[in-house]
Amino acid sequence: MKIGFAITSSFCTLKETLFTIANLKTLGYDVYPIVSENIQKYDTRFGKSKDFLDKLKEITGHDIASNIVEAETFGPKNPMDVMVVMPATGDFLGKMANGITDNPVNLAVKATIRNGKPIVIAVSTNDGLGLSGENIMKLYNNKNVYFVPFGQDNYINKPNSLIAHYDMLVPTIEKALENTQIQPVLKEYKKTK
Repeated sequence: MKIGFAITSSFCTLKETLFTIANLKTLGYDVYPIVSENIQKYDTRFGKSKDFLDKLKEITGHDIASNIVEAETFGPKNPMDVMVVMPATGDFLGKMANGITDNPVNLAVKATIRNGKPIVIAVSTNDGLGLSGENIMKLYNNKNVYFVPFGQDNYINKPNSLIAHYDMLVPTIEKALENTQIQPVLKEYKKTK
């Protein structure tokens, strides 16, 4: 199975994202990476951009789609069976909910939607119960859009923050391929070790 794996700039989750991709590869999935411009540009306290991109290419064995021209190929030229967006930031959610495709991640998602294939979204946003809440609901009600179960990651210090249960990605993909949203979508968040 060919999985497009689009990565946005929730920098604190990138280490876990690489682990998740490595797990998909171990399970036999063929993973094609797509990254946002911010992933390409910024070094943060969580690591250097170049190190992340090098590791991503090493794990997947594919070149990284890093601009809208490369992302457009996920339409008819190189269709995916499913497109995963992990982590999916508030910026991604807002743009996607309103039809804005001005970056590689959003264009890869739009190309996959055009092919009638499922989109699996793993939210990671500090304002999921704030401004991004409306966008999550807009996307939730769209055909071929499925959410990895999510919950509050730190309700005391970040009461609006939501994060997906990354360990639920594979079951969510399996259900999405059956045109079914995995349930329950809202789950208590417990950090895995």
